[in-house]
Amino acid sequence: MNRRRPPRSASAGELLTTLQQLTSRARREVELHRARVELAEALQRGMLPTSLPDLPGLRTAARYAPARSGLDIGGDWYDGFVLPDGTLAFAVGDVQGHDVEAAAFMGQVRVAMRAMAATTSDPGEVVGRTNDLLLSVGSGLFATCTFVRLDPVTRELCSARAGHVAAVWATADGRAGVTSDEGGLPLGIRAGERYPVTRRRLTAPGAFVLLTDGVVEGLSIPVDEGLAAVARLVSARVAADAGELADAVLRAADRTGHRDDAAVLVLRHGAAPGQN
Repeated sequence: MNRRRPPRSASAGELLTTLQQLTSRARREVELHRARVELAEALQRGMLPTSLPDLPGLRTAARYAPARSGLDIGGDWYDGFVLPDGTLAFAVGDVQGHDVEAAAFMGQVRVAMRAMAATTSDPGEVVGRTNDLLLSVGSGLFATCTFVRLDPVTRELCSARAGHVAAVWATADGRAGVTSDEGGLPLGIRAGERYPVTRRRLTAPGAFVLLTDGVVEGLSIPVDEGLAAVARLVSARVAADAGELADAVLRAADRTGHRDDAAVLVLRHGAAPGQN
C-alpha cells in the first residue's frame, strides 16, 4: 500500500507540445539576439565618419568589421577630422563590452574627443580631458584609444595612448616595426590620469596603421605575434593604395581566430617636404 506508483509516461502529444514550446522560445531568443546585433551594428556604422581627411601627400582609409558570433559588436571605432588650426586628427578605440550600451558609449567617446581636440592641440590633453569628462557622466564603462595629431606641413605626428594596442608602421626603404609609446590607463578608470605624448616625423614615404586588438589578437595567436605579423604585411604592401592596405590588414584578423570586432585606420604618406 505504501509503495509509490511509477510516474506516468508522457504521451506523444504531450512530448510534441513540449517540443513546440521549447522551439518557439528558442526562436524568440534567436530573433531577439539577432535584433540586438543588428541594432548595435546600425548604431556603430551610423556613428562612424562617412569620410576621412585626405591631403596632397597623404591618403587615408579605414575599415570596420563586426564579429559574427555572439554580441561581439558595438565597441570599436575610428575617426578622422580637420582641426581648427588646419592639422589633422585621427583616433582608433575600443569600448569595454560589445552590445548596444557599448555602441552608445562609443559615440560619447568620439564626440567628447572631437570637442576636446577643438580646444587644445596637445594629444595628451585631448585624451586626459576626454577621460575626465567621461568619468563625470558615470557610465561605468571604460575604453582604450589612441589619438594622433598630424601636421600636414611638417609631417610631425604626435600621439597619446590610453591603454590601447600599439600601432604599426613601415617605410618604402624597407624599415618596419611596432610602436612602443608610453601610455596611460584606459578612459573611464581614474580621474586626472596623465597621457604622455610621443612625437615622430614622417620623413620617408610609408604607412602608419592604427588598429584595434580584434585585428591582432585571438584564440590562436597572442597580440605580440599578431602585431609582428601585421608589421610584416604592411612592410610588404607599403606601396599599395591606402584602401587596399586597409583591406589587407583587416583580412589578417581572420587568421587570429578572433571573436571580437575589428577596426583599422591607415595613414599612407609620401616623403616630408624637403626629403628625397
